[in-house]
Amino acid sequence: MRERSRTSSSAERPSRRAWGGQRAILAALALAALLGTADVLHAPAQETTPPAAPVAPPSGSDPTHQEESGAAATRSHIRVRVEVVNVPVTVLNKRGRLVIDLTKDDFQVFEDGVQQNIRYFNRETQIPLRIGMVLDTSNSARRQLSFEKDAATEFAFTVLHAGSSKNQILLQTYDATSSIIQDFTNDPDLLNEKIRGLKAGGGKALYDALYFACREKMLKAGQPEDTRRVLVVISDGLDVQSQHSLDEAISMARKAETLIYTIGNAAYGYTNPGDKILEKISADTGGAAFFPMRYTPGTDYETGYLSHGQIGDTSQNKGLGAETGAFSAERLVRLADSLQAISRELDEQYNIGYTPTRSALDGTYRSIKVVATRRGVTLRWKPGYFASAE
Repeated sequence: MRERSRTSSSAERPSRRAWGGQRAILAALALAALLGTADVLHAPAQETTPPAAPVAPPSGSDPTHQEESGAAATRSHIRVRVEVVNVPVTVLNKRGRLVIDLTKDDFQVFEDGVQQNIRYFNRETQIPLRIGMVLDTSNSARRQLSFEKDAATEFAFTVLHAGSSKNQILLQTYDATSSIIQDFTNDPDLLNEKIRGLKAGGGKALYDALYFACREKMLKAGQPEDTRRVLVVISDGLDVQSQHSLDEAISMARKAETLIYTIGNAAYGYTNPGDKILEKISADTGGAAFFPMRYTPGTDYETGYLSHGQIGDTSQNKGLGAETGAFSAERLVRLADSLQAISRELDEQYNIGYTPTRSALDGTYRSIKVVATRRGVTLRWKPGYFASAE
């Protein structure tokens, strides 16, 4: 019995080993199945997720564009945006007051002499403003700077509506170089703080200041069709050390589609050659030039000066202090009036939009002319644009 028992025990050992082998095989199979499941669970997302829907093309585009890739659709979207040319237009009557009751049928638009079909027309009161205030802080502006500060502060509060507006203003000064004192903001209190801290000193590089403002700030201030870009420049128009020419500054302003409004601050009683420069800058960019120092010249000691350019030992201008600019500075209280006039004009402009008949985006400059059918009115408008996809 004892021998049989040992035989039986020894006979069972192969069976247990076989079972152990089977268990190992089953465990291996289970592990393989588990690993296979894990491979499925960790499969790349693009294998199990449906492809994203194609980007819808802009409304009014060719239906065949619906099969474009996302990048191509984006390029198409850019092309559509630049094909609409927006032209802000100011209309004044014989008294210089704004005319605000015209309709689409009262205007005609020409590009390089070819009449265009006006597709969009509205009173431009909703498009946000991007305004760069450029103040002359050179040595020659030292006497006028306090008046410039007061006028600029009042202008900022008016345009920004105490911070509730979508408009934004940046503050830039220039002497021999240009400095951004405050980038675009809609906070008038912040601007006021920066304006009050301005000091005069240094040379005079007006053209560089305009070039810098348009290239570095206005050109990057949002799409031209979504914002109106404006520079307001307080200066005597003189330049003695710019690296860029006047034509280069105007060309950059046109590229940035920026209207430039200039306000002359030269002392009255002098013939200032810079006045013509300011007029040219504004005329060539679609803005306007203001000369508050020219108002109310009189022939007595109480009201002003005898005439422009009369400086001599016996002249009335000499006695009134025009030689030093002391009396002239008092005329700068009208700076605020000029800035307020600019603010009203920007609020009461018309906006005309058209798709040019010459559709090629070849980078050339296209001149624009706007004509009103109503008689006795004067128009100001953006003089042209560069036909570029950028």
